[in-house]
Amino acid sequence: MQSIKSFIKEVLSVAIFSLIIVLPIRIFIAQPFVVSGESMDKTFANGNYLVVDEISYRFENPTRGDIVIFQVPKEGLAVSNLNLNKTIYFIKRVIGLPGETVEIKGDEVKIYNEENPEGFVLKEPYAFVDKLSPSYKDINLSKKLGADEYFVMGDNRHNSSDSRFWGPIKKSDIKGRAWVRLFPLSQISVFPGENNNY
Repeated sequence: MQSIKSFIKEVLSVAIFSLIIVLPIRIFIAQPFVVSGESMDKTFANGNYLVVDEISYRFENPTRGDIVIFQVPKEGLAVSNLNLNKTIYFIKRVIGLPGETVEIKGDEVKIYNEENPEGFVLKEPYAFVDKLSPSYKDINLSKKLGADEYFVMGDNRHNSSDSRFWGPIKKSDIKGRAWVRLFPLSQISVFPGENNNY
C-alpha cells in the first residue's frame, strides 16, 4: 500500500513539475502551427507542422525574407471571406519593412528605401508562379509603409491572399516566426524557408 502511495506521489510530482516547465514555454516562447492551404507552396505544403518562435521579435524586428505567423487583420478576413469575429492566423513571407515603399507590377516586386532611393527588384527564388490569372497579372500598386508596418506575401504568388489585397500588417499582429519544421520528417529543419539574401 505504501509503495502505491509513493508511486502516485511520484507521478503527481513529475506531472506538476512538467506543467511548471512546459506551460510557460507553450504560452510565452513556442507554439505549434499547422500550415493550412497552398499560399506558401512550394516552401510549405498543406499539413506541414511547425513550431513558432514567439520570443525573438520581443527583442528584434522582423527582417525581409522571414517567415511569420500573424493574426489576420479585419481587412484580410473580409477579403478572404472569413468570419470577422474569429481570430485566424496566416503564414507569409516578410517582403517590405517599416518606412519602405513596396511597388508591385504583376509579379515584379520593387523596394524603395533610404539605402536604395532608386529602388531594387527583389530576387525571389522561393516564389512559386503556377499560372498567371488576371487578378494577379493586373496588380499595379505602390504602398508606403508606416513606422510599424510590414508588407507580407505568400510564396505561391497566384494563390495567396496577402498585403497586395488587404494592406500591411503591424508588428503587434505578428505571433512569431517559423522556427522549426517537424513534419514531414523528411523536411525537418530550423528556420525553414527563410531567405535573407537580397
